[in-house]
Amino acid sequence: MPSKDSPAISAREQRAVRLIPYIVGCALFMQMLDSTVVATALPMMAASLNTDAIRMNTIITSYLLAVAVFVPISGWAADRFGARRIFVLAIALFTLSSLACAAAQTLNQLVAARIVQGTAGAMMVPVGRIILLRRVPKDQLLSAMAVLSLPALLGPIIGPPVGGFFATYMSWHWIFLINIPVGILGIFLVLHYIRVDIPHDPPPLDWFGFILSAVALASLVISFESMGHSELTPKQLALLFSTGVITALWYLWHAKHAAYPILDTSLLRVRSFAISVLGGNLFRFSLGSVPFMLAILLQLGFGMSAFAAGLVTFTSAIGALVTKPIAPRIIRRFGYRRVLIYNALITGFFIALCGLFNAETPIWWMSTVLALGGVFRSLQFTAVNALTYADLDHNAMSRASSFASMAQQLGISLGVACAAVTLHISMTWRQGTTVSPDDLFWGFLVIGGLTAISSLSFKRLAPDAGSALQSRKKE
Repeated sequence: MPSKDSPAISAREQRAVRLIPYIVGCALFMQMLDSTVVATALPMMAASLNTDAIRMNTIITSYLLAVAVFVPISGWAADRFGARRIFVLAIALFTLSSLACAAAQTLNQLVAARIVQGTAGAMMVPVGRIILLRRVPKDQLLSAMAVLSLPALLGPIIGPPVGGFFATYMSWHWIFLINIPVGILGIFLVLHYIRVDIPHDPPPLDWFGFILSAVALASLVISFESMGHSELTPKQLALLFSTGVITALWYLWHAKHAAYPILDTSLLRVRSFAISVLGGNLFRFSLGSVPFMLAILLQLGFGMSAFAAGLVTFTSAIGALVTKPIAPRIIRRFGYRRVLIYNALITGFFIALCGLFNAETPIWWMSTVLALGGVFRSLQFTAVNALTYADLDHNAMSRASSFASMAQQLGISLGVACAAVTLHISMTWRQGTTVSPDDLFWGFLVIGGLTAISSLSFKRLAPDAGSALQSRKKE
């Protein structure tokens, strides 16, 4: 029941508010699945396009490059043209570019389609989140974020087995074709349930800031991704990384003097937002690195097929699904600060525990560890994703969504890079030429330790952090 002072909400509006997290979640799942499913099918795609598997890595880097460049502009585009309009256009462009990927006859055609797809993905998810933050009342935001955290967890986990299945039993083209019905359904739901928003006095575009942020993010993301393989020489990698750092520092100076910076660093003055971005993205190291290391361990270390290894890692998704309905109640019962501190430690422990897997470890034990790890990881993402926006006002949501999306992109890439560097150091130390389970032990230990260390950031939260997200009492 609405309070006496609040306007009555129609049944259609209430239904729309309930459906928005699922609509945005479908877009997020489509993007996360697409960004992870490709890697498994690279050898088959290379054979089909008459090229080698090493060159096929460009379809991954081109996508990441487009996402990194255009994420910062998403908030401005939503304010300038309307969030609903940009969201629909982004889904449509992602769907059409997926069709173009499936129809590609050469590697260059596929790379071009992937760049367009990455551009659409950079707009699709942040703008969808803006719609959610603007339409869903704060006292319902925790439940909405519980829904929205699932696609981010499920995409990297489901991607490898889906890619392995298509590569083994069907055609690589279906990796992209599965986006088409999802995209069509998403457009229908957006047009039917999300009302038109009319922009008022949109800010001008910070062109110089956009160029600086694009160069910085693209350089840093590609640097982090390149640490996982040897395509770049150490000098090239150092040059690329230095370019990213220098332009990032230049942007920070620019943002302090610009009237409307494209990435608003003043948001970091809000304590809950700053802590959620720092601690949340340190915790987010595990999102890309753990599936990356599990795939290596199960396939190269234990000799499993891509499909079989994917089925084992899928148990993490089961844990995440189980957590979704109970996560909001746990967080409300114990509070954001306590949940984020202790849950980070528990999740770090389960990640480190994966390093003890060996060829004799029973499948049921590996599945149990992964499922329990998925439970706590899902709980953590639900809490931190909601807390990120707890103390921000309505007008800051578009800027906050762009900033958070940028930070998440860097966090995931840096996590994979950290795991790859750890494996490389371990191999060098033992003078090995291929990755062994011993190397992966140190990889899981390091990522688990960094995940646990994120609890130190959450200790800085106030005891009543997130109180603005608690459900209002019924009158």
